[in-house]
Amino acid sequence: MTENINQEIAYTEKQLAQEKEYESKCKRCGSCCGAFGGDPCNRLVKEEDGKYSCSVYETRIGKQYTISGKEFYCVLIRYLRPQLPYPNCAYYRKS
Repeated sequence: MTENINQEIAYTEKQLAQEKEYESKCKRCGSCCGAFGGDPCNRLVKEEDGKYSCSVYETRIGKQYTISGKEFYCVLIRYLRPQLPYPNCAYYRKS
């Protein structure tokens, strides 16, 4: 039983490390949140330096709304990658 718990802990730690590495690639361009699509997420904030951030980043996953009120579900960026139409996005480019 202890071995199973240790394996679960190791797996969780690996997932967290991979997520942190993946998130570190973000240039905060706003593409994945619709910054260039005409109806972005209503939680998207443009900073003074021209980069974008999410006003509810830590709790963003799940139901959200665009500025016009359309409902959508925010997901982890790794699930959006194949669908991102913006070649300047760090996630879109092939490694």
